[in-house]
Amino acid sequence: MNRHHDPNPFDEEEEVNPFSKGTAPASKSRLPPLASEPLGFGQKHDATVDIPLDTMNDSKEKVKELASWEADLKRREREIKRREDAVSKANVPLDDKNWPPCFPIIHHDIANEIPVHAQRLQYLAFASWLGIVLCLTFNVLAVTVCWIRGGGVKIFFLAIIYALMGCPLSYVLWYRPLYRAMRTDSALNFSWFFLFYLLHVGFCIFAAIAPPIVFHGKSLTGILAAIDVFSDHVLVGVYFLLGWVRFILLGVTAEHVGSSENLHVFQGTQVIFDPGFS
Repeated sequence: MNRHHDPNPFDEEEEVNPFSKGTAPASKSRLPPLASEPLGFGQKHDATVDIPLDTMNDSKEKVKELASWEADLKRREREIKRREDAVSKANVPLDDKNWPPCFPIIHHDIANEIPVHAQRLQYLAFASWLGIVLCLTFNVLAVTVCWIRGGGVKIFFLAIIYALMGCPLSYVLWYRPLYRAMRTDSALNFSWFFLFYLLHVGFCIFAAIAPPIVFHGKSLTGILAAIDVFSDHVLVGVYFLLGWVRFILLGVTAEHVGSSENLHVFQGTQVIFDPGFS
């Protein structure tokens, strides 16, 4: 066997310079080939971050929309402020409902809005208005008892009409005009109060007497109606007598409100108004 060409395992291997310009035989190169690897922190989970231009455009549109909303809100605030200034310059009070505290339905603040010299009259008028509300409410109760005892359903419905119409109309027709007249020095409101307060006093007198004009007068708890029903039903008569006392007290309060000693201050002048009640 010819072993002349067998490589000697102890011979030094031929050094190959990989940076030399010459080309070395492929069989002589012992350097392993470089594997092509993707650049990044991971080899398998690398992903290309692609930011679309549409997102940037949408952000700009949202910024413009928010700016438009802000400008519209500022415009509305200026408009509301302008209206409030116009109302305040015109001396038109803003009425916020604050009474009764449990369920506010009207605006009422005598201590802070009515002049000191007119507060006594306003409190008396307020007591008169609360009195008519109480009298008409109790009148419904007394007439209901009379209806149950055989008085007829017509007087019951008439008492309901008195209460549903009398309570709000008394506030709108004479109490609120007086309140506004004392607060804003309005002669028109005071004249309106004076006219309808006469009707209020007349109704109090009519209810306290309860003449047998409408349904024998039993729709109102006056003295004549109380005498009429007392002989038939004592319990109904007691209710009617209590209603009559309430109407008498209401009439006295109304007369005191309309006395000349209370209606002497208006529009900052010492003018005497004598409606002829006293």
